[in-house]
Order: sequence, then C-alpha cells, then structure tokens
Amino acid sequence: MLSDRQRMILNAIVDDYIRSAEPVGSRSISKRGDVGFSPATIRNEMADLEELGFLEQPHTSAGRVPSTKGYRYYVDHLVKLGEVKESDLDMVRSFVTGKMNQMEQVIQHTAMILSNLTNYTSILLGPELFQTSLKHFGLVPLNESSAVAIIVTNTGHVENRTVSIPPELNMDDMAKVVNILNTKLVGVPIVRLKAKLYSEIGQELERHVDHFEGLLGVLDSALTNDEEHRVFLGGTTNMLTQPEFKDVDKVKTILDLLEETPTIMKMFSGLPSGIQVRIGTENDHKAISDCSLITATYSIDGEALGTIGILGPTRMDYGKVISLIDLMSKDMGKLLSKWYK
Repeated sequence: MLSDRQRMILNAIVDDYIRSAEPVGSRSISKRGDVGFSPATIRNEMADLEELGFLEQPHTSAGRVPSTKGYRYYVDHLVKLGEVKESDLDMVRSFVTGKMNQMEQVIQHTAMILSNLTNYTSILLGPELFQTSLKHFGLVPLNESSAVAIIVTNTGHVENRTVSIPPELNMDDMAKVVNILNTKLVGVPIVRLKAKLYSEIGQELERHVDHFEGLLGVLDSALTNDEEHRVFLGGTTNMLTQPEFKDVDKVKTILDLLEETPTIMKMFSGLPSGIQVRIGTENDHKAISDCSLITATYSIDGEALGTIGILGPTRMDYGKVISLIDLMSKDMGKLLSKWYK
C-alpha cells in the first residue's frame, strides 16, 4: 500500500509526464500548488517509489517517468475522469444526430471523431458476424459469361462482386437461383451462409436447376465473407506525432500491426464488457509494448455488438480517453439500435 503522500506524488508525476513527455524532477513537483512538500522530501519519496517499481529513471536524466506498474496504479486508483469539453461534445452530438444510412458509415465516422479528439489511433470492430444477416441477394448479368452478385445485409451494408457465370446457365435458371437464395437465406447470419449453401441450397438447386454443380462454386465466391469490413481505423499516423515514437523502426512495427486484421481481431477477442485498460507490456503483442490500449464494448440490451479501442503511448491522457470512450460506446449502442429493433 502506498502512503497518501506517495499517492499524491505519483499522481503529480504521471500528470506532469502526460503533459510534457519529459522526465519529471522533484523541483518541478514541489512547485505545484497541490503538493506542498519540499524538493528533498519529494526526492526521498520518488526514490522509494522507484524501488517499489512505480517509477523508472532514464539513464540520461535525473527525473523519473512512470513504469507500467505506476501507470496501472494510476489508472486503477488515482485517475480523475475529466469532463468532456463542450467542443468535443459538439462533435459527438453531430455524430449522434447525423443521417447515416449504413452501419459502416457510423463506425467509420466514430473512428474519425475519436482519433481527432484524442490525437491517438482509434480501432473499431464492427458488429460480430453472427449479428449480421443477409437481407437481399441479387444477380445482375453483365454479359454471357459474367454477372454482378449484390449482397445486402440487415446492417445496411451493400457489397457488389463480379462472378463468372457457367455457360450452361440461362436467364430463367438465373432467376430461379435468385428466388431460391432469397427464399432460403434471408435472415441467415452471414457466418452460416456457406453451410446453408452446401446443404439446404444445394439440394434445392439440384431439384430446380440443370448443371447445378458448377453454380455452387460461383455462389461460394459470391457469398464469401470479407472480414476486412469488420475493422475500422482512424488516425493511424497519429503515432508519428508522439515524442516517444521518433524511432522510425518502432513506428513501422506499430503501423505494420495495424494492417494485420486477424491480429487486431485476436487482440480484441474475449474482452469483457465495460472499459478495459491494457498498459505497456500488459498487451500481448510486442509491437505495442510501449503503448496503452483502452477498449470498451458497445451493446444493445446488454448484448455486445462490437468494440471501440484507442491506441496511444503509455503516456496517454487516461482520464480524457476513458471519458470519451465511455460516452461514445453508449451513443454507439443507441445509434445502431435502429438496425436491430
């Protein structure tokens, strides 16, 4: 357990380091009106905090910086959630009242707002695959050998894919295929479309369409789910503005990670509801061992639909980010509920 004085000094060091990105010395802490201790007293307490693992001393400086353990104590016991500024609230309100007719627009806009307000990188995972179902399937011929497959989901997402058409498939058969798929697959979760295709749909096509075997391959490619649509990023280059990341190689490993959709999905998988803060080496991936990741799920009626995350240096403004993520995740749930009611 830390004494009240140690807690006060640790809190002051973290606050100063977040603002300045420079190691914090005892003299600068003593000048704060809310501390009230001499530099000598503060130096002794800083030495004890360093021995306990809450502070670190860069080899080139007499000042101290928070360690991962120090940040963790700060987030768990000391951080004050700041009031969201009126200008920031105006941006959030514009998001809530905006007329966006696709879920993807909502999520992309959220990513942009969060990266602008925090100057960090925002990462959003769209609704889980089992929440997204087929609303309509269309097949529009382009010529004798190709057509455009149109997939519309219940979330408002529309996807067009060009597919090859078997030479033996005529216009009447194509109309039958479209009718069968809209009869059998509407309302089926996207993640289960292929299973249905090779069981129930395959049997139906065999009864009504000649040479149906070649058609199954065409429909397979048309109904393939693209997981890239589930991950949305905002402010990916914001890391370049942070003093900690002047090392080009270090930034490159982070930017490379942000391009790996499966890795990001793994980082976000299994997160409990509510706000979660992972600091420095608490993150599983080495590329972000000098970063903090703050996440929150957005839900409707208690059922999680997706996740909002902010990635920044460990020297991030935790109070501001936690407040914004909490506000935005709640508003996301309200705004997206129209697709699920």
